[in-house]
Amino acid sequence: MDRIDELLNAPYWIIDILPMRVPSDSPGQYFAVEKHFLTEQLTAIKQKHLNVILKLNCYMDISLDDEVNPAPARIAEIVHERYAYIMAGDSMILSEPDDTHLTLFNPDEQLLGLITDIAASEGLFVWKGVNP
Repeated sequence: MDRIDELLNAPYWIIDILPMRVPSDSPGQYFAVEKHFLTEQLTAIKQKHLNVILKLNCYMDISLDDEVNPAPARIAEIVHERYAYIMAGDSMILSEPDDTHLTLFNPDEQLLGLITDIAASEGLFVWKGVNP
């Protein structure tokens, strides 16, 4: 758990359905659109998240609940049911069951490039988060 806490404070990137952070003064209707995605399209979005994780697992080991390379069905079950801290080398992906994005913590340049390509193949975007 100490490693997870450490990574939660590391630089992070967002893997999202939107290409960038929505400014707080945006004239659009972000919250209404987000609610729509959460109620009408969350299952499809979570499938994209799962696909990103599974595709990544083709290139590198991942660990989930201290199990290295769990079966794809097990990864799917966890991603759809609860918070998941997915370890990939010195990095971590946080998957939340009720959110439209994944969070990638502490990626090196190679992993960030790979994740960006994989996310794009799923119609997702990767952008740098803002640490407080």
